[in-house]
Amino acid sequence: MSDDANRDETRALRADIHRLLARLLREAPNRDLLDWLAGLEVDATDGELAARWAALAAAAREAEPEGLARAHFRHLVGVVQGEVTPYASWYRNGELMDEALLALRRDLRALGIARSEQTRDPEDHLAALCEAMALLIEAGSGDEARFFMAHLAPWATECLADLARVETPFYARLGELGIAFLTHERRHLEDAAARDPVRLVEP
Repeated sequence: MSDDANRDETRALRADIHRLLARLLREAPNRDLLDWLAGLEVDATDGELAARWAALAAAAREAEPEGLARAHFRHLVGVVQGEVTPYASWYRNGELMDEALLALRRDLRALGIARSEQTRDPEDHLAALCEAMALLIEAGSGDEARFFMAHLAPWATECLADLARVETPFYARLGELGIAFLTHERRHLEDAAARDPVRLVEP
């Protein structure tokens, strides 16, 4: 396989993982997705990220969609808010709908990314940021490095660490996988972001 093909495959895989994280953070998995996760065959000795995939697959094999729907509401939604509040403004400013969201909205407009009409969540929800990353990676413009360092790197792993401490094994393992993946992304992207003199808005 050529170097270009390898880069394209890696880029597609990164975008797919961002989209999977986004879906699982935004809503509980249905039966088809849960079965797909349960069927993953991963060599858990092949590094930290592989170990986290294997742990999530094992948790998926022990879970049921109905129970995960209740757990998702309890952990990530709540009547007022869940046990984990997956918004950049909350982790960066201590309040919802605060400066981190305003900075993000300015950058999303500059990048030509609009919020989906199908969601009522503010744009700084972690799922929405993962979806934006998938779009930027697929576009291949290089904007994903600056976007990640400005809007995900400062807080997302802290949020996922909180998720990793919840009592539901599936969601705890999802938090651990998210930490491992975003740590890998940071190593991949921070050098590129540092080389680029253009900066997105910092909250």
